[in-house]
Amino acid sequence: MVEAFLRRIVCRCRFVSLILPIFLAMPASADAPAFCAEIPRPGWSAFEKLGVSNEWFHVYRIDDGLFAITEPFQWQEVINYLIVGADKALLFDSGNGMGDIKAIVDQITALPVTVLASHSHIDHVGGHWQFQTILAPDTAFTNDRAKGRGNAFVREEASAIALCKGLPEGVTEDNHHTKPFVPTGRVTDGSMIELGGLALEVLSIPGHTPDSIALLDRASGRLFTGDSYYKGPIWLYSAETNLAAYRTSIARLAALVPILKAVHGAHNEPFSAPVELEKVRDAFELVYSGNRKPNAVSDTQARYDFGSFGLLMQANHEVEK
Repeated sequence: MVEAFLRRIVCRCRFVSLILPIFLAMPASADAPAFCAEIPRPGWSAFEKLGVSNEWFHVYRIDDGLFAITEPFQWQEVINYLIVGADKALLFDSGNGMGDIKAIVDQITALPVTVLASHSHIDHVGGHWQFQTILAPDTAFTNDRAKGRGNAFVREEASAIALCKGLPEGVTEDNHHTKPFVPTGRVTDGSMIELGGLALEVLSIPGHTPDSIALLDRASGRLFTGDSYYKGPIWLYSAETNLAAYRTSIARLAALVPILKAVHGAHNEPFSAPVELEKVRDAFELVYSGNRKPNAVSDTQARYDFGSFGLLMQANHEVEK
């Protein structure tokens, strides 16, 4: 469990000086980072892997009309969800932008596809530019990230330390970048996305980023949480993170547990029991109130471990006063 936490922290954070030396000291082999030995993660075995999978994207059928498109050999282990209705489909997150995610989507459905990100970090909007219909919140953070990011900002995501396998053809550490995209429509809290016999409700849950959202399918009891919850250390360290806002948002998600059957996070594994949201809410309260000491601290970072998940924050993070 400790090794898994160390690995996930490195994968989610490009500037983790506390953990990176340890990570480098315990590789899975002479040529691969340690997390590569854990791929595929155990949770994927419950789902059917589809033949449209390729060397970069692995595709799993989670349920009828629900597909997880993951990039397992890159340290983010990001999971993008394709949700297919009778008339339309929605791609929730579009990955790192290193592989051709649209080619994968087109093999799964011939329906019109709209793309929407759980938030605008680089590993969730990388493939947006490939789609004609793009929904997004109208926030300053979203609009800035929609401009794309150059190689200096993202090159480490394509470096050897981040990879278990070679990059898709044409992508290198020196040329990787995220392309700009232009939203064609906006979503706000309470927006409904109708796919034909399937309705998704947009929940505004700022905290991880100012534009973080979740998607709720009330009919099936499914909640797609982006980076506000996933199995592993939850990244609450960025300059754009607002802990007070996250406190409100994770409480809002936890309040949905009685109507939920499944939670789908954006990294590592595609399914969690809804009760995990209550555990995160309670754990965050302990930390935010100053009643829980970190498991590890450096000059810049504090890590709190809670079994199936953790919280990674700035070492001098705010506490409730």
